[in-house]
Amino acid sequence: MRERRRDFYYRKAKEERYRSRATYKLLETVNKYGFMKVGDVVVDLGAAPGGWMQASLRIVGEDGYVLGVDLEAIELLDAPNARTVIGDVTDPMILHQIEELLPRQADVVISDVSPNISGVWELDHARQIDLAQRSLQIATRVLRVGGNFYVKVFQGDMLKDFVSLVKRHFGFVKLVKPRASRVESAELYVLGMNLRLASSEL
Repeated sequence: MRERRRDFYYRKAKEERYRSRATYKLLETVNKYGFMKVGDVVVDLGAAPGGWMQASLRIVGEDGYVLGVDLEAIELLDAPNARTVIGDVTDPMILHQIEELLPRQADVVISDVSPNISGVWELDHARQIDLAQRSLQIATRVLRVGGNFYVKVFQGDMLKDFVSLVKRHFGFVKLVKPRASRVESAELYVLGMNLRLASSEL
């Protein structure tokens, strides 16, 4: 607890009333690459406890819309343009639930989904890449052409193939290590911008 209190981003999240320090892993990248803007429709996968939803709502404003998806219930946000759904990104039915709750095709899909960490690195890496692939499948179905995707991954031998897969769908792809990610953490984020063609059109 002392370490968390000393953590700059933990204190900053408390001061700025965000639910999680992880919020800044999103905000830093949005500020640098501009992949989310006012009026956007955003799907947030692995949204609990809701920090990324809070940040997204501040960016998209009243004309935008944010849908949060997680296995756990997400505490309600005081915003009429925010919705949440309890669901599993590995469940094929979640795609239909998401599509039913969107006002139109999404502009941005963000995913901070993470597995329960076992401590066995090869297993955790494989599980994280699988969740990233599931997130990519959802993104390519619900995003408009030209839409953007931001997803958490772990470093490891499967990462290169996953990045290559993202490059098949997006015109610009970048590996990102936000400053808010702890130095000792092996997590990275893959940013894909400008979706070439939605899966439904392939």
